[in-house]
Parts: sequence; C-alpha cells; structure tokens
Amino acid sequence: MSNPFEDPDASYVVLVNDEGQHSLWPEYLTVPAGWKIGFGPADRTACLEHVNANWLDMRPRSLVARMDS
Repeated sequence: MSNPFEDPDASYVVLVNDEGQHSLWPEYLTVPAGWKIGFGPADRTACLEHVNANWLDMRPRSLVARMDS
C-alpha cells in the first residue's frame, strides 16, 4: 500500500488548527479533533500551493502572541 499523504492522484484538503498550523490531509480520512478544513478538496498540488501561500509563519499562534508581548 502506498502512502496516502503522497498520492499525486488523490483528493486532499488543507487542515488548520487553532494555532494556525496547516496540514495536508487526504479527503477521505476523518478530520482529527482540533482541526478544521481550511481549503479544498482539491488535488495535491493545489493544496500544497495553498499551504505555501498562506502559512508563512510556522510558529504556533500562541508563541507569536507571547513573543509580541
């Protein structure tokens, strides 16, 4: 069985958690608790482009807030 996170022909979503972190996720898998769909479903390339365009600061939101105060 191939890795479902690397299948170029599969449909994906981009998940986002409360900390603003993003995750590429196969569309057919259940969204884990604490995450919501932020983009998709779409092909893998489109989802990765969305992540690259929208997740510019990989630090968790709570860390950014702490560092800014």
